[in-house]
Amino acid sequence: MPGNIMDYDTVALDDERKALVIIDQTKLPGRVEILSLRRQEDIHRAIYLLQVRGAPAIGVAAAIGVYLAALGIDSDDYSVFYSEFRKAKDYLATARPTAVNLFWALDRMEKTVTDCKGMPVAEIKTRLRARAIAIRDEDVRACRAIGEYGLSLIKDGDGILTHCNAGQLGTVKYGTALAPMHLGREKGYAFKVFAGETRPLLQGARLSSFELVSDGIDTTVICDNMASQVMKNGWVQAVFVGCDRVAANGDACNKIGTSGVAILAKYYGVPFYVCAPMSTIDMSIKRGEDIVIEERPENEVTEMWYRERMVPPGVKIYNPAFDVTENALISAIVTEYGIARPPYSESLRKIFMAIEL
Repeated sequence: MPGNIMDYDTVALDDERKALVIIDQTKLPGRVEILSLRRQEDIHRAIYLLQVRGAPAIGVAAAIGVYLAALGIDSDDYSVFYSEFRKAKDYLATARPTAVNLFWALDRMEKTVTDCKGMPVAEIKTRLRARAIAIRDEDVRACRAIGEYGLSLIKDGDGILTHCNAGQLGTVKYGTALAPMHLGREKGYAFKVFAGETRPLLQGARLSSFELVSDGIDTTVICDNMASQVMKNGWVQAVFVGCDRVAANGDACNKIGTSGVAILAKYYGVPFYVCAPMSTIDMSIKRGEDIVIEERPENEVTEMWYRERMVPPGVKIYNPAFDVTENALISAIVTEYGIARPPYSESLRKIFMAIEL
């Protein structure tokens, strides 16, 4: 096991081997296993099985993945190339339904192809590589900026609760919700972080705690049903979570259990912050209730992590991957372009308008 997971890139392109390189997150924290994926079926499977996960990391993986698909298209005819490219894009888009970054990245890659119509196919492939690398580099810059803005909301010594994993393992570098903690550590701050275990896949227990403690941050794992008690104890001064999609009104879709943490934070008067790169904000969706919620296989609840099946046969299982936190429960949305505050329909729109100027 490495001394510091921050020394690893979560998602990368290996030009020599023509491969997408990822950390297999299903093996953490017990083993750090690096995968080099070349076949589209393997890349699709890695996204679906959460070997690579977190909205930003999924977007970067998809961009690199569809670029690799383009490299494998053996035709110099633009129409044939574009048709095959669309098939690869549509295939990767079926890997996960909720994280908007997946579709955002694939759409940007397709726009590169359509904008280059009339150019030689070899040049289009070169530009697709440049776009994939740009998407990756943008993620690193965005996460660092989110970390700086998030750091302005807390002070040295604060207790911070987080849910799921919105750290480096969910992005390329730094993370979103965990970026303030990583940057704070660099500046010598001593935060105390409480990581909710995040049933049923345990992203908080397996991933957030792994990268936080590797980075020298005081970390305590709590079961999801302990969040109320640590808030009541006065141990938490802020909650930071990531998200997979934000609607235009500020409703935020994140890992299942997030909305419950937000309700508790509201009750105890603890500020609740959502960290979201602009690529995760979907202004085409008006409200959170319009977001499609992925449902995962029942064995994640009944059998995963257990030697024997934990739930009696014949019992029904409901396993949504995400829930929606209503905007009224969110104190602020932290983006790479600044901090949005209620009313979000106005503040988010203003940030988008400023970017376009």
